[in-house]
Amino acid sequence: MKILLTAVNAKYIHSNLAVYSLKEYAKKQGVSVSLLEFTANQQPDEILGEIYREAPDVLAFSVYIWNVSLISALAGDIHKILPETEIWLGGPEVSWNSRQIMEQLPFLRGILRGEGEKSFGSLCRYYSLGQGPRPEEIPGLTVRDGRGNLLDTGVQEPVDMDELPFPYHDLKGFEHRILYYESSRGCPFSCSYCLSSLDRHLRTRSLELVFKELAFFLEHRVRQVKFVDRTFNADSRRALAVWKFLKENDNGYTNFHFEIEGDLLGEEELELLSELRPGLIQLEIGVQSTNPGTLKAVRRHTDFQKLSRNVSRIREFHNIHQHLDLIAGLPEEGMESFRRSFCQVYALKPQQLQLGFLKVLKGTEMEKQAEQSGCLSRTEPPYEVLQTKWLSYGEIRRLKLVEEMTEIYYNSGQFRKTLEAAEPFFENAFALYERLGLFCEKRGYLQASQNRIRRYEILGEFLDLEAPDLAGLFRECLVYDLYARENLKSRPVWAGEQNLPRMALGQFYEKAAEEKKLPASYRGRDWKQLRSMTHLEEFRKEIPGFRKGRKYLLFLYEQRDPLDGNAAVLDVTDSAAMLQESEEKDES
Repeated sequence: MKILLTAVNAKYIHSNLAVYSLKEYAKKQGVSVSLLEFTANQQPDEILGEIYREAPDVLAFSVYIWNVSLISALAGDIHKILPETEIWLGGPEVSWNSRQIMEQLPFLRGILRGEGEKSFGSLCRYYSLGQGPRPEEIPGLTVRDGRGNLLDTGVQEPVDMDELPFPYHDLKGFEHRILYYESSRGCPFSCSYCLSSLDRHLRTRSLELVFKELAFFLEHRVRQVKFVDRTFNADSRRALAVWKFLKENDNGYTNFHFEIEGDLLGEEELELLSELRPGLIQLEIGVQSTNPGTLKAVRRHTDFQKLSRNVSRIREFHNIHQHLDLIAGLPEEGMESFRRSFCQVYALKPQQLQLGFLKVLKGTEMEKQAEQSGCLSRTEPPYEVLQTKWLSYGEIRRLKLVEEMTEIYYNSGQFRKTLEAAEPFFENAFALYERLGLFCEKRGYLQASQNRIRRYEILGEFLDLEAPDLAGLFRECLVYDLYARENLKSRPVWAGEQNLPRMALGQFYEKAAEEKKLPASYRGRDWKQLRSMTHLEEFRKEIPGFRKGRKYLLFLYEQRDPLDGNAAVLDVTDSAAMLQESEEKDES
């Protein structure tokens, strides 16, 4: 009896914690289960072919909003070519309307509703060992009996978190992928748009086990571990203990991602966070809106003033990547209100600002209140909002432009100085990204993907149009941003000529090698090596954060900011005096 678990992930870099957890739980029940992972970018025929070669007797899919349409089609095709295979679905996208899905897909044997380990373990024992209750008697299922009738088998008891086996043992195949880890289930909050609010009973894995498993990730130098806990710091003492463990056992490489409530952080947590290695952890903080009426309408309780203070404190530590979220399309929030929310969160200067759009998920309170809110959403997954009483479809389209520009130009971290220099010339930050989006739409730049160099050119074109008198300033800022990110071998045309005398440039690097003024990792190198590891650029305009007037900046590519990946930059104007003297002689 062959049982096959199948996941279709959004991207290759992702992995599916659910199927690994189910596989290990079945193993604990004495049943061996096979597993296949695909991505949504693969051709359906390729996925179909691999499943066909496995020829499973029982096939179970993990279903989410990003793969439900693909999996529904695949399951139908598999039933045609493997009619004896019993097909099961599970996951958040099929848990809350399981009977409806069973009616739409009459070839399904059943659906696992909600938390699946216990139910799946019992199914595996029934199929593989012929032991235990029949599917119609296993709690937590919607199942078709022998006569084709649909049965709901009641609610499965939640599993004790310590009973869940660790899902990772052999890390082969995970070398370039994110590992997901779960130390708790449930959420004590009741946000109306979130499925996690349906399980408000917070259950945790014992810290003894958590520490043992985190030590495994650290020992194996996993690149990144993402905690899937819905509100990691709901229990502040527990969060503090985990962060302290990571500080004391840091391997200098692994990064851990946590989703937290920013206003729940206290002084003790902040003090500990300030002591962590840069890049050890990153924090995702859901703001969603700064409008008190909106937060009340979605049953979210956030002290934005405290959140702002905490985010600002963490930013000053310069050791933690912060990712702040906003949701467009929430009740009581129109265009002006969202503009204020955007500007207030943008002012906190997180490394990333994600502008998402409300998804009316099945089973949530938001779905029940959709008609009352005048909320229209797409019929097909991911059920994204189309309009509300407060936000028209046309306004949502404009917000889509802001979202795309924010993602390309702000979240990439590639245009920091240019954006900082440009912001004062717009009414507010929102206006900058809105006008940039309208500019790109009008020029047809959104119709095709632009390469990295072209994005600099487009931003330059836009700023030249908005403030032609400042074209020289913005061009130099773009040159700075370009070399902060990349050690280019060839200079793009828009960057102009590099007017540094070759002979004097060589003398500068010889002097730098002799004087040992560079960081330790650059010492002991000859001037030719230093030149290949760095870039020296002359600037005559005002670059935010540096001295006014003429200056020489040295970009150090062996030293990069762990939060945004940009090169360290030294002001070497005093050491590069011979460059200026040589240039002046040439001009005379």
